[in-house]
Amino acid sequence: MSTRAGFTALIGEPNAGKSTLLNRMVGAKVSIVTHKVQTTRARIRGVAMEGQSQIVFVDTPGLFRPRRHLDRAMVAAAWSGAADADVVVLMIEAHRGVTEGVERILEGLAQRDSGQTVALAINKIDRVEAPVLLGLTKDLNARFAFAKTFMISAEKGHGVDDLRTWLAGEMPEGPYLYPEDQIADLPMRMIAAEITREKLTLRLHQELPYQLTVETESWEEKKDGSARIEQLIYVARDGHKGIVLGKKGETVKAVGLAARVELEEFLDRKVHLFLQVKVRPGWLEESERYSAIGLDYSDGKT
Repeated sequence: MSTRAGFTALIGEPNAGKSTLLNRMVGAKVSIVTHKVQTTRARIRGVAMEGQSQIVFVDTPGLFRPRRHLDRAMVAAAWSGAADADVVVLMIEAHRGVTEGVERILEGLAQRDSGQTVALAINKIDRVEAPVLLGLTKDLNARFAFAKTFMISAEKGHGVDDLRTWLAGEMPEGPYLYPEDQIADLPMRMIAAEITREKLTLRLHQELPYQLTVETESWEEKKDGSARIEQLIYVARDGHKGIVLGKKGETVKAVGLAARVELEEFLDRKVHLFLQVKVRPGWLEESERYSAIGLDYSDGKT
């Protein structure tokens, strides 16, 4: 049998479940998943094997109406990820239906008219009754010529196997793009930073998480097989530093513990994690910070 390999871009509004689907498809946590929107900043590639096919998933930032430089760079990254893919999967939340944001995405797909195969995945189907689901499916297919429609629950796994099998058949014939045992093409430094950023996002409930970033400053392989990882948490204001640190450093300590536990599980070895919080008032306008999180600074210019 000949092998197949190609790229699948997952697009949709923030919180549509793209990261959850990616992690389930790949079978490991390679993309940040939180209850907050706009948490995926860079295009994260996860690699899944299905039979003789290798599916490289591109988890794009959620498509939304951008307001800041960072927002614009994220949206540009999302459309760029879709343009580079062999197959595009538009994810929509069943209970929210055709929102204003979904309408904008459908318009964007129609304007691009790239000839790509575009599938529809209606997610969170357990939240609506069957008649509503059927009506939504009919409405969406009337608005755009989707190659296939899937009804799934990324969180619970319903319908995910059918989607993965179909995608495997849609990948172009050719050699594998990555080793069969590789699950992501992100550098481990960036995955480690994403894990810590997720823990910060879950811990902090203010607007603050969108004004901070995490970078892995150093990664040292120890003789005993463990890894020593030092990370910097950049915040925009002095007041934010206090919030991240917490009373007597309790918040950053809890974040570090949660991140270390997950990193040890992910790497299957002992991890020594050290976090430092730094104030950089203009980090949102520094091209180096964008590069560190996988975005192109020039994409955010007006």
